[in-house]
Amino acid sequence: MTHSFNIFRKNIVVILFLIGLVTLLPVKNAKPATFLQDFHITWSDSHIKQLDGGKGIQLLLDQNSGCGFASKSKYLFGRVSMKIKLIPGDSAGTVTAFYMNSDNGNVRDELDFEFLGNRTGQPYSVQTNVYAHGKGDREQRVNLWFDPAADFHDYSILWNHHHVVFSVEEVPIRVYKNNEAKGIPYPKSQPMGIYSTLWEADDWATRGGLEKIDWSKAPFYAYYKDFDIEGCPAPGPSACASSQANWWEGSGYQQLDSVAARRYRWVRLNHMVYDYCTDKQRNPIKPPECMDGV
Repeated sequence: MTHSFNIFRKNIVVILFLIGLVTLLPVKNAKPATFLQDFHITWSDSHIKQLDGGKGIQLLLDQNSGCGFASKSKYLFGRVSMKIKLIPGDSAGTVTAFYMNSDNGNVRDELDFEFLGNRTGQPYSVQTNVYAHGKGDREQRVNLWFDPAADFHDYSILWNHHHVVFSVEEVPIRVYKNNEAKGIPYPKSQPMGIYSTLWEADDWATRGGLEKIDWSKAPFYAYYKDFDIEGCPAPGPSACASSQANWWEGSGYQQLDSVAARRYRWVRLNHMVYDYCTDKQRNPIKPPECMDGV
C-alpha cells in the first residue's frame, strides 16, 4: 500500500511540474480575445460596432461617413491576418482597405490590400500596392475567384527580410522581393501599424470611376473577425527584428515553396487583370523590380 502511494505521489508531482512548465512556454499563434486588445478606432466610432463580445466588428459606410481602425502598436517584420466579409450586392464605388503603414509622410513604407466594390454580378477585385521609402505606384489587381461577400475569408501579409507576400486563403496573390542588392528600395527599417478603413472612392474604384456609388443601397457593411498579429512590436527589444529565430524568417518562409509557387502562377495566369509592370503607357521602361519577378 505504501509503495503504491509513493508511486501515486510521484506521478502527481510530475503532472504538476509539467503543468507549470506548459504555463511558462510562449503560446504561438495566440489571437487577441477581443478587438480592443490590439486595435483602437481611429475614425467615426459611431460607424464601428463590436460583435460577439468584441471578437468581431462591423464597419459601416453611409452618406455621412466611412470609418476606420488601427493597431495600438507598430511592428517591424512578421505576419498579420484577419478574416473579412465584404459588402454584398451592389458595392460599386466603395473601398474596403486592409494595410500596413509606417505613417511618416513622404518617406513612408506601406503594404496595401484594397477591395474594390463592384456592380451586382461582377467579380470583386483586390488591388495590392507596395510603397518603399515613399515610392509607390506599384499596383496590381486580381479578380477574386470566389464571392468574398458570401462568407468570411482570410487575408494576410507576410513581411520578412526576403520578401512581402500577400495571400488570400493561404494562396499567394502578390510577392514583392527584396532586391536591395540591385538598388531597389525595400521596406526594412520603419515599423508599420496595421490599419483598415471603409470609405467612398467612386472617382476611381470601380472601372476607373465610371461606375458611381448608388447611395440608395446604403448603408454598406463589412465584417471582420479573427485578428492575428505576430511580429516584433516597436518600441520593443531591438534584437527582435534582426533575429533569425523568428518563425517568419525561417528557411520555409524565405521563398515560396513548390505548392505556393504553383498557386501563385495560377492566380497570375487566370485572375490578374492589371499589373503596373506591363502597363507601357505608365511605364514605357519596365520598372527594375519587374525584371526579377514581382
